[in-house]
Amino acid sequence: MAKKSVSELDQYFGARTPRLGVLIGGSLSKGLDIRLDPGVNLEDLAVGRYVVIHGHHRRFFCIITDIGLNSTTVQITGTPPDMSNPFLADIYSGSIAYGTMHIAPMLAISEDGKLEPVRTIPPHFQETWTATEQDINDVFGKEDETHFNIGAPLELLDTQINVDLKRLTERSVGVFGKSGTGKSYLTRILLAGVIARRAAVNLIFDMHNDYGWEVFNEFGTRDKGLKQLFPDRVVIFTLDDESSRRRGVRPDFVVTMAYNEIEPEDLEALRLTMDLSDTMLDAARLLRRMWGRDWIQSLLTAEADIIEDLINTTTINGPALSALIRRLQRFQRFGFLVPQSAGDSVQAIISHLDQGRSVVLEFGRYGNALEAYILVANYLTRRIRERYVHRVEESFGDESKQPPQLMITIEEAHKFLDPMIARQTIFGTIARELRKFKVTLLVVDQRPSAIDEEVMSQIGTRVTALLDNERDIMAVFMGVSGAPGLREVLARLDTRQQAIVLGHAVPMPVVIQSRSYDEAFYAAMGKPISGKKVRSVSQKGGQALYGDKEFEGFD
Repeated sequence: MAKKSVSELDQYFGARTPRLGVLIGGSLSKGLDIRLDPGVNLEDLAVGRYVVIHGHHRRFFCIITDIGLNSTTVQITGTPPDMSNPFLADIYSGSIAYGTMHIAPMLAISEDGKLEPVRTIPPHFQETWTATEQDINDVFGKEDETHFNIGAPLELLDTQINVDLKRLTERSVGVFGKSGTGKSYLTRILLAGVIARRAAVNLIFDMHNDYGWEVFNEFGTRDKGLKQLFPDRVVIFTLDDESSRRRGVRPDFVVTMAYNEIEPEDLEALRLTMDLSDTMLDAARLLRRMWGRDWIQSLLTAEADIIEDLINTTTINGPALSALIRRLQRFQRFGFLVPQSAGDSVQAIISHLDQGRSVVLEFGRYGNALEAYILVANYLTRRIRERYVHRVEESFGDESKQPPQLMITIEEAHKFLDPMIARQTIFGTIARELRKFKVTLLVVDQRPSAIDEEVMSQIGTRVTALLDNERDIMAVFMGVSGAPGLREVLARLDTRQQAIVLGHAVPMPVVIQSRSYDEAFYAAMGKPISGKKVRSVSQKGGQALYGDKEFEGFD
């Protein structure tokens, strides 16, 4: 088939922006090399931006991963010309000395608008153009009942990057970035989208009171929390009623935990945080069998002769028992731990989740005590997951009994998912189960390299702000096609409001300028989305958007 003329291509692909250059080399696995046209200003380009190569039958949607300089002769580098002379500058620039960029193909768009994984590359000397608003819309579609706007691509701030919320919530999600990069704001935007579109109900373990009623931002003013945005869809639970009311929050439920409700399995997650050895945990299990549910209170109030009798008549190691007592005494400073619980916190949470309300659990002053955060999050999640498993199994013969999709948000996730304990904690189990029992995780962390590799491999969508530790960067891109080029992009993000989104919820990795969490965002959350059909390939079915059935995105 003869090559189409420029006018024919324009009919297929629409009007184009000024040309950047032509394809001169590369490969599918290592990326493509572009020689820039003489009139292109290198300083107007940046890694992370998008370009399109117009092939004979399809557009190749690519991301810039590197920018360089080259020349047709090596002598020029040894004897540079006098570029202050305009005549010489015109002769050398763009002809003998020229700019290059390296790009990574991410998606192919066929003539009929179908998105496909990239399995081939365009031939030599095909033209390369800056991606237009239409190119972005063809890939990410428009906002609707199932797609939510989380930001815009760099340099195209009038367009939108929309994530598929169904695909976002059906597998676990990770929000990563070093301290101060705005992870909490990115998380709040994602949660707002999930709540606004009713894609799932959420249980949010709010370590620093960032998600419930309001939060102070870096400018000293207050930003609205999820409860203010969605008063009928969000309830606030608290472990610290005094702290909540001091901040002007009226919690819907005050959570208490009884000592006799804590099982040795709840201490497994605290193995690293409280330095619990296997011998201590074995002692805890034996005490639970001997003394029943009141084993902790009995141990903490035991007289010296009882402790001595335990050591002499059982297999419990004396030093280990003494160390276990010292560790458990730390619990006595937590006001939410009481002899007898005032109510069933687990059932109260599940009741709200069943009614389609998301639950934010504030920790108040206990948020600074990592052992309190881990204890409560593990305690509640393990019991809620057990009830979800039971209900899902009951629903196999009756779909009407299925519980709603649940997303559990945890911060400092590596403390729950460290390789040494991930297999024993409920959070590691949930991450490995995927969507089997309708419970997934949203993990927020600044050290993804400290999370178990098997767990990281099961995180479907990753939203990553700036990271500067090489091990953390490698962990985020583990198993991702084109990772070397994306690492360069990640290393050059701004410190705030920029992130790479990749995985299950987007058709290709994308660099975004995240939405501002401001009055305009608040107003948008209160507006219903039109039910009109969107002119986008995202509405043409899963196979059209994600390629072949086995193509699951860039995980």
